[in-house]
Amino acid sequence: QVQLVESGGGLVQAGGSLRLSCAAAGRTFSTYPMGWFRQAPGKEREFAAAISRSGNVILYADSVKGRFTISRDNDKNTVYLQMNSLKPEDTAVYYCAAATTTAQTMKYYGAADYWGKGILVTVSS
Repeated sequence: QVQLVESGGGLVQAGGSLRLSCAAAGRTFSTYPMGWFRQAPGKEREFAAAISRSGNVILYADSVKGRFTISRDNDKNTVYLQMNSLKPEDTAVYYCAAATTTAQTMKYYGAADYWGKGILVTVSS
């Protein structure tokens, strides 16, 4: 089992940037594909980005492609989401997730096995 804790959220103006971090407890972090999901007010949770165990496979939702960058540091047990050119429609609670399957499963099935509690990102217009 792995415990995930997000940080780095907050309020930012449209066009600005934020970097989310997700620290994982446990020595098996490198064995999990990791991802970020988000849930906007009144909407269902949706996939944003995923990265494979070694980082050689990276997947994005079309809505964030070209603006967001997911990365991981297996030595620090941390996954990051760099968010640039933020838009008001990026406002959501962002969740870090770990899977026992693949990054592709996270993207195409929205499936993960472990979830953080989420962190709020608010983008003002």
